[in-house]
Amino acid sequence: MNVEKNIDRKSFSGKGVFPAKYAFTLLLPIRNIVFSPKKLISLLNLRSDTKVLEIGSGPGYFSIKVAEKIKNEKLYLFDIQKEMLDYAKKRIEKKGLKNVEYYIADGKTFPFESNFFDIVYMVTVFSEIEEKQTYIKEIHRILKPAGLVSISETAGDPDKMSLEEIKKLFSDFGFKEDNESGSLFYYSVNFKKL
Repeated sequence: MNVEKNIDRKSFSGKGVFPAKYAFTLLLPIRNIVFSPKKLISLLNLRSDTKVLEIGSGPGYFSIKVAEKIKNEKLYLFDIQKEMLDYAKKRIEKKGLKNVEYYIADGKTFPFESNFFDIVYMVTVFSEIEEKQTYIKEIHRILKPAGLVSISETAGDPDKMSLEEIKKLFSDFGFKEDNESGSLFYYSVNFKKL
């Protein structure tokens, strides 16, 4: 996938990869009304020893609170835009957090060992991914047995897929629905690796 071309082409249409030049809008406090980091953490049931991958971290809106929660493990941030990772890294380092690693995604493969993560999560990201089946297969590979993948989507996202579409895709690739949550503003669904 030509990431730069995809970002430039779609940044004006409101669909596709969210442009890094607008990253500051992803940090607006109004997001707490829609779907807060606190809500995400409760849905993930994080422990201090949970090894976590955040796909599409953007400027780290959820990352800081997750990293603070998993004090005895690492949070791995994975994004296709270096500018977003740099933004997140600056914010995370300002908080003094040392348990975070940063990886640039290529849109196809994940640079992690098999059975490596306890949890993988995405918030308003999965619907933007062009090669969804490739990502699902890679997520299945890198999750530990019975590991959890969490997909959250919010109202107003022009790329938002239906909950039913998400469930179908993940069930077709070796995942079983674990639980779901939602409101008028968001839905979140967790799947366990079979």
